[in-house]
Amino acid sequence: MAKERRYVNGTIGDQSTESIGRKSKYTRRRAIECKIIARSKNNPGYCKYMITIAELDGTIHKQPAYGKDMQDALSRLMNTERTVKVERKLETNTGLIFLLWLVIMGTPAIFFGAANTPWMLVATFGTIMVLMLTATIWYNYIKKGE
Repeated sequence: MAKERRYVNGTIGDQSTESIGRKSKYTRRRAIECKIIARSKNNPGYCKYMITIAELDGTIHKQPAYGKDMQDALSRLMNTERTVKVERKLETNTGLIFLLWLVIMGTPAIFFGAANTPWMLVATFGTIMVLMLTATIWYNYIKKGE
């Protein structure tokens, strides 16, 4: 009989393979434990936390997160995981990225009626600059405290 550290029906511990087959009462991943590890020396006010996560299949794993407090660290961890998921989708859908780029380039001209004027270029490049600025702010928010 194999023993594993699992999270089944609200308990953590060594569960035999017979009890692992039971269905968990939870329908989402859970953060079941969060401990503060250390304060950041480079970024005053930020701390490193070690978060234990219970997956839907019952397995548990630990993952580090950084933030001003525990809630901030958890939200940063969720944002990071969401960003990684979106990045994986975008890597496989290059055609979608191209269509999105075409829409972004043409939208200012359609909305502002700036066709055949220099303002069309200003609006188009302004839209791209705003997107780049938003992406930079998002990236800095995710990486802050690491």
